[in-house]
Amino acid sequence: MEIKSTVLKRCVLINVNGRIDSATAPQMQEALNDLIDEGNYKLVLDLNQVDFISSAGLWVLVNAQKKCKRFNRGEVILASIPKRIHDALDLAGFIPYFKVFEDTAQAVGSF
Repeated sequence: MEIKSTVLKRCVLINVNGRIDSATAPQMQEALNDLIDEGNYKLVLDLNQVDFISSAGLWVLVNAQKKCKRFNRGEVILASIPKRIHDALDLAGFIPYFKVFEDTAQAVGSF
C-alpha cells in the first residue's frame, strides 16, 4: 500500500493506493495520526486506487474521523470510491459517518 499526502490551501489530499487490510492498516493509521497531530483536521481521502478494504481498514477511517471531528475542528471526506469499497462501507453502516464525493475536486471544494 502507498500513501501520498498533498497539503493544499484548505485541506490535505491523501491518495491511497493498494489494499487496506490488517497488515497495512497500522501504516495507514500512523500516516493519518501524523497528519492530525501536525494540526491537519480537514482531510480528503482519494480511494480511487484502493483494491480492497478490511474491517481493520474501516476502523482506521472511523478513528481518523473521530479525531478530526473532535471539538468541531474538521472532518474526513471520502472521494472517488470504487463500487466494491463503497459497498463494503455501506454494508458496515459507515457511509452516514462520512461525506462522499464523486471526485477529489468536489471534495476539496467542499471545505
